[in-house]
Amino acid sequence: MGPSAGGGYDLSFKILLIGDSGVGKSSLLVSFISNSSDQISPTIGVDFKIKQLTVGGRRLKLTIWDTAGQERFRTLTTSYYRGAQGIILVYDVTQRETLTNLSDVWAKEVELYSTNQDCVKMLIGNKVDIDVERAVSRDEGSALAKEMGSLFLECSARTRENVEHCFQELALKVRKMVSHPSWQIASCC
Repeated sequence: MGPSAGGGYDLSFKILLIGDSGVGKSSLLVSFISNSSDQISPTIGVDFKIKQLTVGGRRLKLTIWDTAGQERFRTLTTSYYRGAQGIILVYDVTQRETLTNLSDVWAKEVELYSTNQDCVKMLIGNKVDIDVERAVSRDEGSALAKEMGSLFLECSARTRENVEHCFQELALKVRKMVSHPSWQIASCC
């Protein structure tokens, strides 16, 4: 897809946000899309938002799919892994089990349902603004990310600390991977 791709962008990528309910996936997305940090109610099923940004000199259109973390919606969301070039796995730094579930549940789902072997993964520890309640150290998050072969950042959807950086880092890595022969560039959702 060249610069003539519709809508004033060069490339279009599908990004998936996954993780336990309550870790702040929707808040991260809203914070990134609208520069707001409003309280968000839990996602029912799947929602998506579109954001255009320039990374590495290319205009990118990101379609970011926000999935429900609750078990009862799990089967609903599995088909959304298909064709994703980037997957953001989110945990809450104040809730240890949300990190444990990333390796025990969510990483296994990515292996099972992701159709793109070279999909770029990013592990995000959210809610660093509540540092007094921190239950997971930065080193622990970083170690799991290394084990999973994924990028790693910590952020706060509430204060917007590092939020933009998270999505830009992922988009940059996805953009660099585009030339890889096994990659398929999404032309739509």
